[in-house]
Amino acid sequence: MDGRVLTVGYASHDIAAFLALVRGAGVTAIADVRSQPFSRFRPAFNRPALKASLRACGLAYVFLGAELGARPEMGTPPGNPPVRGGGRVDFDRLAESAAFGRGIDRVIAGRARYRIALMCAERDPIDCHRALLVGRVLSQGHGVAVAHLHDDGRIETQADFEARLLALVGAEPADLFAPTPVGDPLTRAYARRLG
Repeated sequence: MDGRVLTVGYASHDIAAFLALVRGAGVTAIADVRSQPFSRFRPAFNRPALKASLRACGLAYVFLGAELGARPEMGTPPGNPPVRGGGRVDFDRLAESAAFGRGIDRVIAGRARYRIALMCAERDPIDCHRALLVGRVLSQGHGVAVAHLHDDGRIETQADFEARLLALVGAEPADLFAPTPVGDPLTRAYARRLG
């Protein structure tokens, strides 16, 4: 194993194409980071069906949505969920939660045995927390090599992803009246995209 963690979205695939894509990239385990592992429009990606399809191809499956999902109210115990006004997720607070930390630790430990792909629904990683949050924490916070598997089989490094994020989102400060921008341009770009 090279220790790199991939991310992948299934939105533009049927199950056969998805399996061919991940197997072609050398993936040996799917870590499902959806808060709810079900799809109304693609039932082949509902947790039981997906797990069976993966197993039939010799691929492992683990559900990590309770730890790494973008909608923590779906899988976290009651108490103080990481949400802010209007019910929106506070991604910084989510990344600091104990559950999120446990999920990250599981991914890091799993790299010793598997070539992992973090799976969510969104086609493009620039639209998904798997890259904007989980991939960022793995890469910046833990030094894990992260890359994103696109539906055409192309693999985009985290550095190339971040360059694309900066080009797409820009890096203006969140508060235009602030005397100086807070954080570096990349941090502001991540915040704007997740915002």
